[in-house]
Amino acid sequence: MSAGIFPAMRSTHARSGRLRDSSSPRHGHRALCVATDSPSQLLRTAQSGPCADCGNQVHWFQGVEHQPICLHPQELPTAAVPEVHRWHIGAGIAYPAGDGSPWCRIAHRTLCPARDTPEPLTQHLARLRQQLALQTRRFCDASTFTPPGQDAPAGSRPLPPCRPARLVVDLLGSRYLAAQPIAEIRCVARTRRRTRCLNRVLALRKPHGAWRLTTLLPGRPPVLPATEIAVYDLEHLAHPEQQRWRAQRCPTHALIPKAADMVPEDWEIFDPLLHRQYIATRLPASQARHRRRG
Repeated sequence: MSAGIFPAMRSTHARSGRLRDSSSPRHGHRALCVATDSPSQLLRTAQSGPCADCGNQVHWFQGVEHQPICLHPQELPTAAVPEVHRWHIGAGIAYPAGDGSPWCRIAHRTLCPARDTPEPLTQHLARLRQQLALQTRRFCDASTFTPPGQDAPAGSRPLPPCRPARLVVDLLGSRYLAAQPIAEIRCVARTRRRTRCLNRVLALRKPHGAWRLTTLLPGRPPVLPATEIAVYDLEHLAHPEQQRWRAQRCPTHALIPKAADMVPEDWEIFDPLLHRQYIATRLPASQARHRRRG
């Protein structure tokens, strides 16, 4: 993007003090625009949505390693947040450190009331975590949110077909979490009409992956309550074909390496603790049972 359009950006609360009428200043979200010479037409700003574990709103940013980062939607005083938990946003990218301003961001997993905190929180963060827990209870009482794992007792009803909404994929020696079912993964390339490609990454004339039951962590003994996980294995494909999947491109745009991306890839590095609600221990319906130890 053009340097003139996006100058060096700092925290929205970098300035301190009060307005002339002695009131506290109000800070809104920045309005980003696309540079005329941008190759991708992609706005780098936060995407909001509810947390799958507690139902509270979170903001998703792109990290420095292109992985999505889930942050609490509000900025906090830097003095109230331990240095190890501080984040800041620069040009739409999340960085795991402070930027020298009196305000910072914090990862939602540190405050999420549905998760165990790895260490005692400061008084400010503990109070904020309690407020999120009360908000989660209000969501549950209003039937607008159902915590994951609250299923009916075993034996009261038959098990539903296993159709993972977000599947786990073995690809290029790593394990990823896809954003949608395998047949719905869409090409991210931009067309000549400056729209996103409508083709799917899964192509009829290209080799497909295979479902496997394997260990939760590749090459390691079973951990956590689940000892097996159903994954969509693409590692038996040729290396160029695996690269096409990792780039999330249809066969046509895979032959055009200079074509810009309309949106970033949906892949997320799979973490069995952070993504435990997506762990499937049964193969999808109509799939033959295979086992492959990591």
